[in-house]
Amino acid sequence: MIRRRLSLLLAAGVFPGVSDGTAASPAPFAPPATSRPAAERGGECLGAAVYRSREPQVSGEARPVAGAAPTYATHGDPRLAGLVEEALSRNPRIRAALSLRRAAGQRAPQVSARPDPMVMLTGHARPPETRVGPQTTLLSVTQSFPGFGKREARGRVAVKQAAERDERIRAERAEVVRLVKRAYYDLAYVDDALAISEEDEELLRHYETLARARYSRGYGRQGDSIRLQAEITKALNRRETLRRRRVDAEAALNTLLDRPVETEVARVELGERPAPIVDVAALSETGCRARPEVRAAMRQVESREQAIEVARLAYRPDFSVGVAWGYLRGRGDPAGRAAPPPDNGKDTYSLMVGMSVPLARDRYDAGLEEAAERNEAARAAYRSTVRDTERAVRSTAFRIEGLERQIALFENALAPQAEQALSAAEAAYTTGAAGVLDLMDGQRVLLEVRLGLAQLETDHRKALADLERVVGAAIPEGPRQGA
Repeated sequence: MIRRRLSLLLAAGVFPGVSDGTAASPAPFAPPATSRPAAERGGECLGAAVYRSREPQVSGEARPVAGAAPTYATHGDPRLAGLVEEALSRNPRIRAALSLRRAAGQRAPQVSARPDPMVMLTGHARPPETRVGPQTTLLSVTQSFPGFGKREARGRVAVKQAAERDERIRAERAEVVRLVKRAYYDLAYVDDALAISEEDEELLRHYETLARARYSRGYGRQGDSIRLQAEITKALNRRETLRRRRVDAEAALNTLLDRPVETEVARVELGERPAPIVDVAALSETGCRARPEVRAAMRQVESREQAIEVARLAYRPDFSVGVAWGYLRGRGDPAGRAAPPPDNGKDTYSLMVGMSVPLARDRYDAGLEEAAERNEAARAAYRSTVRDTERAVRSTAFRIEGLERQIALFENALAPQAEQALSAAEAAYTTGAAGVLDLMDGQRVLLEVRLGLAQLETDHRKALADLERVVGAAIPEGPRQGA
């Protein structure tokens, strides 16, 4: 915009005798090839308006949400879509969460398995004498059986805990998507701010050239050129600060993508601003259904209820059965050799049945009380998560609406007013009716407005990514501007 202004001013002869000293525009950055993401559908519905219940509803299995929307949106930006997909496939935090989920999936077969049988071999140092010979060796095999339903209940607890891990994975993925978007938008702002700063620097250099030309003709002041040179130095310093910010944002994005931090990221240019439909009530309802943290809290309640059942079953006795074989050596004493008794030296076989006697009721009572308290803690955590979701939806939605009002104010009022003020200052400076300070004031105001608008555009997209993270689903959008 400023470069176009310079060309128009020079072509119209507003600044006579001053040549166009603007440098050629640098070659644009070539965007890398990207791929569009595969659509990720929403998860299960935990019950309509369940967050309004006095307590979580944990009965029954979850059902899929009809017509579930993708869990994140890229607003028609294929480059952002490719970066998000790359992060979801390579991010170390997601890989760690997947490994923990696979580990949790191996718990159910362990806790629900039958105990191993016990094999015992007894050798008598002093064999007992029997009518049919001394018993020298005893071999027994026993198998214990937990009380009816105990193994199944422990398995159900492990299954619910694994389901909770599934939701934790979804939460980790959603957080990585949010961080990728924020880093991407930070890069977009810095690149836009660098372009604005470069154009502003060109404008200041043009003004400085004009001031020197006016001074050489005898109707300007030397201090004008010095002031403009100081302003150019400030512009150079601002560009260095922006370059440092870009390095930080670039490193943050590369870290999320599991790339070397020094990997260069091409210039980011954002498309048309999204037009989200912000309905706090509807988004709160969606957050109840789709936000991974809420769903994980629900799964935790379910697992705690199953743990109560495990604690109740602890009062039931456990059982064991076994068989034993005893080796008997034939009688070798004189009486036995002279008149061997019937079944002389015949081995013995035994059948054993046992049952535990649960007498330590204090221990079982304490276990049941512990499980009940943990269940209450899980329910309280669920309710807290729901309230936090409602609060975050309301706060972020209000922030988005405020940013949209500010953007409209900048676009419809501040930006046109700043351009008009600078045009008036340029015309007045040309005729000598105004000094260089008036010209610099107009330039500073326009620069602040342009940088402020770029920051608001970035903040709007970042707030939309935050709201998407809170809700756990893509935010619906209305018709785009100009459509």
